[in-house]
Amino acid sequence: MEEKHVIATVKKVMPAVVSIVIAKRLEDLEREIPEGHYPFTPGTADVRQEREKKIKILNALADERKMVEIGGGSGCIVDPDGLILTNKHVIDDVGAEYTVILNDSRRFPAKLLTRDPINDIAILKIDARKLPYLRLGDTHKLELGQGVIAIGNALGMFRNTVSLGIVSGLSRSITAQSDPNAPEQEMRGLIQTDAAINPGNSGGPLVDRNGRVIGVNVAIISGAQSISFAIPVNTAKRDIGDLKKYGHIRRPYLGLRYIMVDAALQKKMNLPVAYGALVVRESERDGAVVAGSPAAKAGIREKDIVLTMNGKKLDSEHPIQDVLENLDVGSETIFTVLRNGKELTAKAVLAERI
Repeated sequence: MEEKHVIATVKKVMPAVVSIVIAKRLEDLEREIPEGHYPFTPGTADVRQEREKKIKILNALADERKMVEIGGGSGCIVDPDGLILTNKHVIDDVGAEYTVILNDSRRFPAKLLTRDPINDIAILKIDARKLPYLRLGDTHKLELGQGVIAIGNALGMFRNTVSLGIVSGLSRSITAQSDPNAPEQEMRGLIQTDAAINPGNSGGPLVDRNGRVIGVNVAIISGAQSISFAIPVNTAKRDIGDLKKYGHIRRPYLGLRYIMVDAALQKKMNLPVAYGALVVRESERDGAVVAGSPAAKAGIREKDIVLTMNGKKLDSEHPIQDVLENLDVGSETIFTVLRNGKELTAKAVLAERI
């Protein structure tokens, strides 16, 4: 992008980018530090001393309300009445307080309105009016090589950090963790960019040259260079629409457990096809088809292979979850199912994921 145009876009976008401060009560943090039981358990004297040292540090960091800042993230204002878009993993600690800091340094307590049950998206609300806000673009119009700008609270320390890059890839899939103790999460359909993104940038906007949000910065590849990812803004647009219409995010639910079929699985299990979704149970306790679910009502059974949904062929690049992402709660879905060598048609009315 031309330098003057970049500067103009940054000036346009920056007032609507926010920092999110995460804080917890001192007493709660103290309880989370492991206790030693010296002298009854060998080696726990060091644990006890380390605990006392950590408590001293926490006390030094605590403010007058006995709150301690433990991290930070980013977000952007998407409505003049204080709706803020961020990542779900930024605000996933139910015992924490979240404070939004605007570009003009005003601070507001944040209220969590809703979390996306599938994607790493959350929407916050602050009690403010007539705020600067960002307009949302269209992910479907993105092209490889187009210029992008990422803005956020890098490392939770450097507010309003700007980095420049291009769209390096589309529809990427990764497995990510928000921290080493968190469960892994599969993330699909991501935008890949070479714009520098660091911890703390999570939840901040990825914008195009006109200042429209095209993604929500979400992840980096550890140990790699210039490989970062953002959730497509169309996902967030749908979430915001659901929130305004229903008061929460709605996602369709089918009730199947499955593995996607490819040539390797076909050979290993001697399957009749090299595509589709094989309906299988994950354990003896968990059935392949959830009782009472739309899939169960449609008559889908364990060991069926679901070949298509609404005429769309299912394979490793187009799994059931990707198709569901573009369907609405309550919509009728038609399946082609392979059972004992015969193709059958099944219909299901999608329920709401709880």
